[in-house]
Amino acid sequence: MKLVISLFILCSWNSLVYSQDSMVVPKDHSMPQNGICAHRGANETHPENTLAAFAEAIRLGAQMIEFDVQMTKDNQLVIMHDEKVNRTTNGRGLVGNLSLKKIKKLDAGKWKSRRFKRERVPTLKEALDIMPKNIWLNIHLKGDEQLGAATAEAVIAANRIHQAVIACNNEASKGVRQVNPNIMMCNMERLSTRAEYIDETIKKGFAFLQIKSSRDDENMLADLKKLKENGIKVNYFHSEEEGRVKELLDAGVNFILTDRLSDMLDAFSKAN
Repeated sequence: MKLVISLFILCSWNSLVYSQDSMVVPKDHSMPQNGICAHRGANETHPENTLAAFAEAIRLGAQMIEFDVQMTKDNQLVIMHDEKVNRTTNGRGLVGNLSLKKIKKLDAGKWKSRRFKRERVPTLKEALDIMPKNIWLNIHLKGDEQLGAATAEAVIAANRIHQAVIACNNEASKGVRQVNPNIMMCNMERLSTRAEYIDETIKKGFAFLQIKSSRDDENMLADLKKLKENGIKVNYFHSEEEGRVKELLDAGVNFILTDRLSDMLDAFSKAN
């Protein structure tokens, strides 16, 4: 019996590796170097920022899923883009003024289609629980240092440090770094020019940066070259044109955020 237990422990140990902060991380989860990011999940066909939208993005094969995190009145983490619940639920009010219990009673799907009636606003834990271990999680924070720290703790608790990229401003990033400086972050602190934004991203050691399609694209090739030389991955927000996928990837963009997930994934498949 002791031999069986010892062999089980040995096999279990060999299937795991440890990160710098002694977290147990799944071994051999090869992360994609580029691909298509499902903006708020598969939101073209499913209600944004819901488990249904995330499940569809996973089914379609997204290499990255982006979603937004806010804190409720009782300090719980929920997935919601807008400050108010009005647009994407049948309720009203600021997320920060509502308890998790009240938010969980809201219908977050019927506005999109009757097919999604009774879809609920997910918590961050619920969202993390359904995600595969081999895709990027682009976790966009809508809050301050307290939210940054709480999100970092949730990522660690879910054993997702190898795939989570917390997209946040300077204030929220302080909370993330206080909990664990090894968690990857995407710099969302916008400055007056892209050049300044890139320099700050490099200086402060962010792992990712998000380039906006509406800004300074005439210098993009040089910008992408500089970022690549400094080991920074690039998210591109956003593109809905299948014809641009190969162009963006060839230029050095890593992940293209989109609302037209299925078509863009098809274009990505053809570009490779």
